[in-house]
Amino acid sequence: VQLQASGGGLVQAGGSLRLSCAASGGTFSRYSVAWFRQAPGKKGRDIVQRINSSGSKIYSADSVKGRFTISRDNAKNMVYLQMNSLKPEDTGVYYCAGRPYSDSAAIVEDLYDYWGQGTLVTVSS
Repeated sequence: VQLQASGGGLVQAGGSLRLSCAASGGTFSRYSVAWFRQAPGKKGRDIVQRINSSGSKIYSADSVKGRFTISRDNAKNMVYLQMNSLKPEDTGVYYCAGRPYSDSAAIVEDLYDYWGQGTLVTVSS
């Protein structure tokens, strides 16, 4: 499956953005999908949120709970990340990633097989 992330940009603290991840070339409805974030100057990527194949189970990093919402539309092969109340520390490159498991509990990047190209989110103070 191929993933393409979009929707990043520059926003002021307190603002909102919605990221999109478009999938093609596979049975997307069977994949768990996660959004990862790579902060400036940091080598690795940290999970932000994860959603299972049906959309019934969501994992959220503590830092974004109550502010970010992951969702998916399997009919459109899309996953979204609604980001509200953005903070400067949310700045980074956001990647969507997929695993061909319906109920994956993976929260580390090494376990994800498919990656989008990343979209930059910059939150100014």
